[in-house]
Amino acid sequence: MKETNLYDLLVIGGGINGAGIARDAAGRGAKVLLVEKDDLAQHTSSSSTKLVHGGLRYLEHYEFRLVRESLIERERLLAIAPHIIWPLRFVLPHDKGLRPKWMLRLGLFLYDHIGGRKLLPPSQSVDLTQPPHDTVLEDRLTSGFEYSDCWVEDARLVVLNCMDAREHGADIRTHTECTGLERRADRWVATVQDLAGTRQVEARTVVNAAGPWVDALLGKAIPGKEHGNLRLVKGSHLIFPSLFEGDHAYIFQNKDNRIIFAIPYEREFTLVGTTDKAFSGDAGGIAISNEEAAYLCKAVNEYLRRDVTPDDAVWSYAGVRPLYDDKSSNDSTVTRDYVFELDKDGGAPILSIFGGKITTYRKLAEHAIEKLGSIGGQGWTASEPLPGGDIDPQEFDQFVADQRERYPWFPASGVLRLARAYGTRLGRILGEAQRLDDLGEHLGGDLYAAELAYLVREEFVTGADDALWRRSKLGLHLDDAAQSRISQWFGSRVSVDA
Repeated sequence: MKETNLYDLLVIGGGINGAGIARDAAGRGAKVLLVEKDDLAQHTSSSSTKLVHGGLRYLEHYEFRLVRESLIERERLLAIAPHIIWPLRFVLPHDKGLRPKWMLRLGLFLYDHIGGRKLLPPSQSVDLTQPPHDTVLEDRLTSGFEYSDCWVEDARLVVLNCMDAREHGADIRTHTECTGLERRADRWVATVQDLAGTRQVEARTVVNAAGPWVDALLGKAIPGKEHGNLRLVKGSHLIFPSLFEGDHAYIFQNKDNRIIFAIPYEREFTLVGTTDKAFSGDAGGIAISNEEAAYLCKAVNEYLRRDVTPDDAVWSYAGVRPLYDDKSSNDSTVTRDYVFELDKDGGAPILSIFGGKITTYRKLAEHAIEKLGSIGGQGWTASEPLPGGDIDPQEFDQFVADQRERYPWFPASGVLRLARAYGTRLGRILGEAQRLDDLGEHLGGDLYAAELAYLVREEFVTGADDALWRRSKLGLHLDDAAQSRISQWFGSRVSVDA
């Protein structure tokens, strides 16, 4: 990174919004620099419920534009990244005393039709007294509805956008913090700090996509002005050994009008979430509270025959949603829509991003670039596959079968895992190997050194945590000895590089 470099766009923040904007702008020919103080998707964007969805409950709050845009984007994202995004059926039990059946039917009718659904099947009634639900749900739950949304590997979505941005010429810098911003008439001078030290870069425009730190960054850029547009809402999740069989998920209504998901996760587990709690303080290293864990267990126990406690969970995670403060009195009803604040008073412009959700990140990026007005070119991301995503969503199973035939010596379950993670770039890991020994050191499970080398080379990985918990969730599957070997592998690379 040269001090004399002048970028068209400096994006601060390596979450989904920053990654999407960097990709779109770079593909239009802009000279882009993205800086992230930690790893990509280390905070909010790896702590979601991992859904690409329209937001069925947003209909209750009359957010029809947001739902429609989300439903349109849901199918676009499925088409451009079918390896990390796939259809998921949600079962919504009807419970007496909560939302009436007519309301659920009406909501699902709108959900089926306002977004131009093409790839996903429609909603339908479901008899909960029949398998597989009869042995899973409480006896009082006899009927409900089933509808479609999509699952997404949230952190990988961020990484793939950054990979594509780099392949279009963007400079992506992780573990690089913007510590200062000085505005001039035609550019910003940014002070950035990485492991090599502190230096300055210049950019005509800044996008502030710092998530929970967006107001703090505005304070650096425009000191002396009050910045308080952010409302932080904490969402926490618990991971249990599988609570039910099947590929479907459940959506449970709570008496407080919130909803809780129970979703098949990583083949062997069930993900339960999420909470909505007002948050203040450091958003950097948060964890689920005892109160939140008890809340999630109580909500699930209202519906499942098998009761769970927080002690049954094998893992948990928590994140902070940087929402736009619409002054709602209820944390769960704060808008998930995105809001821009463009400031160009006294010099070069800075665009700050508030709110948003994973499903609408691509559209948000288009709107952000339109709002800036200084980057030419046409929108291009709606139909261009993300890295590894050049697969017909309806042919993914055939793609997996073809890869198993091509690499018969690799475990079949491992081929599926690699296909889900890397899509058509799977071959960049297995390459021309003819046997397992060709992949280097065996680190545990179906993980070999060749995959870690690919992650370092192609996916901005710098350490074991990046590989185990954001590029993958192998941390859930590998024992302590395997995780120690992975840490040693990264340690040996540091020694060699030094």
